[in-house]
Amino acid sequence: MRRKIVVYYLVAFALLIVLFLVGLAYGTVRIPLGEVKNILLGYGSENIAWQNIVLQSRLPQVITALLAGSALATSGLLLQTLFRNPLAGPSILGISDGANLGVAAVMLYFGGTMSQMTDLPVSGYVAIIMAAMIGAGAILGLIIYFSTKVKSNVMLLIIGIMIGYLASSLISILNYYASSDKVHAFVMWGMGSFASVSMEQISWFAGFTIFGLLLAIMLIKPLNALLLGEHYAANLGIHIKRTRIIILLCTGILTAVTTAFCGPISFIGLAVPHVARLLLGTSNHKTLVPVTMMTGAAVALLCNELMVVPGSNNILPLNAVTPILCAPVIIYVIINRKNIQYFN
Repeated sequence: MRRKIVVYYLVAFALLIVLFLVGLAYGTVRIPLGEVKNILLGYGSENIAWQNIVLQSRLPQVITALLAGSALATSGLLLQTLFRNPLAGPSILGISDGANLGVAAVMLYFGGTMSQMTDLPVSGYVAIIMAAMIGAGAILGLIIYFSTKVKSNVMLLIIGIMIGYLASSLISILNYYASSDKVHAFVMWGMGSFASVSMEQISWFAGFTIFGLLLAIMLIKPLNALLLGEHYAANLGIHIKRTRIIILLCTGILTAVTTAFCGPISFIGLAVPHVARLLLGTSNHKTLVPVTMMTGAAVALLCNELMVVPGSNNILPLNAVTPILCAPVIIYVIINRKNIQYFN
């Protein structure tokens, strides 16, 4: 088993490097790998346009895809373990719907600026990020509050779903009264993109995401205890209520930051944990958490490359690509659920 895990780590690491380099070279403008290598090593390129494309556009894009894939996959794993439900995902608690609501309020009602809500002259992309973070944070606060009032994880799950429906209803009302151009802009944002984070913004995105991933790694021991059930976990010294709040906070940070910077991204958080379990054949989070992070990064990088339509300059929406890779995994899980041991 240990040898199998080491082999997977080596293969996954090599695959990530390959996908990372391909993401820098492949796109609507094809750039030779040799030129990409020279640009990354600081030697530059005779073609200034290629250098700008690699450093200012594709490099932040592939870094964003790598981190966002890891974040969403880890969020899905934590929620599936907490709720003991293989179909739980980052959007199930309404946190991403809260981010959507914040963005909808700014784009559809306030005209793309937050100056009417605050004294700060914030507008454009910064306003969208702030609105998404505020919306997601508000929903996360509600979920954590209810987690202190409700002992059952199932009831908490239902509350999260209902809050998500309420947020979706408010978004529908805003859409109904907004002009067609504002609705179109909001729909385009809702399709998701790894290309919306600039080189100047990548440090903020990476900082919040890495913090959430490190917090998830620190949760490995209580997550393994929860596999035995809450009663046994409590007997092992795990503080159930505090652990649940920390897990919700971790998933909330990862989901909120990813949604704020990249828009809502479907399926990755739901499907990738199952891929990691099937590859490892274990539910031990000591190996499952890092493998899920690496698998999520690889899937996101692959989706980022599949967005480019071969032979044309067209780019497909991200949320049109993720179901192609991830939906078959969910179907397989549903059909073979009785034969797969997830929580043991």
